[in-house]
Amino acid sequence: MKALIAMSGGVDSSVAAYLAQQKGYDCTGITLKLFDGDDVERDKTCCSLDDIEDARSVCRAIGIPYYVYNFKDSFRENVIDRFIRAYETGATPNPCIDCNRYIKFEKLLRRAEELRFDKVVTGHYAQVAYEESSGRWLLKKAADSSKDQSYVLYALTQEQLRCVYFPLGGMTKQETRALAEQLGLYNAKKRDSQDICFVPDGKYADFIERYTGKTYPHGDFVDESGRVLGEHKGIIRYTVGQRKGLGLALPAPMYVKAKDLAENKVILCDNASLFSRELTATDINLIAVERIEGAMRVKARVRYNQPEQPATVTQPDENTLRIVFDEPQRAICKGQAVVLYDNDTVIGGGVIA
Repeated sequence: MKALIAMSGGVDSSVAAYLAQQKGYDCTGITLKLFDGDDVERDKTCCSLDDIEDARSVCRAIGIPYYVYNFKDSFRENVIDRFIRAYETGATPNPCIDCNRYIKFEKLLRRAEELRFDKVVTGHYAQVAYEESSGRWLLKKAADSSKDQSYVLYALTQEQLRCVYFPLGGMTKQETRALAEQLGLYNAKKRDSQDICFVPDGKYADFIERYTGKTYPHGDFVDESGRVLGEHKGIIRYTVGQRKGLGLALPAPMYVKAKDLAENKVILCDNASLFSRELTATDINLIAVERIEGAMRVKARVRYNQPEQPATVTQPDENTLRIVFDEPQRAICKGQAVVLYDNDTVIGGGVIA
């Protein structure tokens, strides 16, 4: 059995490569070249020249071949351009989900199939299982709840789940680092990458203006009654629930509730007005079931680090989910993912519309 190991140069993918090798796979390590290193600060992001050398050195240490694949065009089209369009249309994107969906588990799996590899291996903290009774592949949470990445993997299809392997799913991060140290991998203590890989300083709007060459016009901050409260600095600079960085002196805290694209206005509200019980999701992917029949009780998560919340989900049509929470949820953002769980099993999810 041949395995293609997606390696970022970090400790997780390095240990995943070793564990796949120990499991008996004929392994080949690869790093995806996703953008030009000169576009970002190299010391704060993955996919830099240093990361490529780190991955190469690990492959050399464990004795497997190593290559770099150029996926820059696909990454620009499917991740960066989607990221920019989302902000321009008033949504809050999740580019890590798009990268997993369209690059690592679509383009890369297709390349692996062309090269006759049986599995694609990554350092994600999640688990895959086959359920005999339903004949379906399941995506499950990682053993280490603090590192679980099932939320960003909800878009995996049945065919993709059949072809992936997550060696770290049953391990804790501490165990991963300890094994790397035991193996003498010099990246054993390398810090995890943070933020979005192509915006390592977190200044999303600055990146968008630099990348597109556009400037986004200033407009009005207004309250829910339409009263003007001040001037905003471009509609892409704000997201639902935001309080910091508004640049306003107000008698009480106010938060971004919505964006009126037609009028170029950012609508502010008090904290209580950010809560809602219902959402609609489109562009859905179901894993544990073929379809939601009737009303199903679930736990749902509307952002990566949020604890799951009790809810009821229905599926009115092939590409829509309607979710009603037991308790109101704060700052549900258009463009983010909602992911549904049954205990430790991912039922599926979609994009909040």
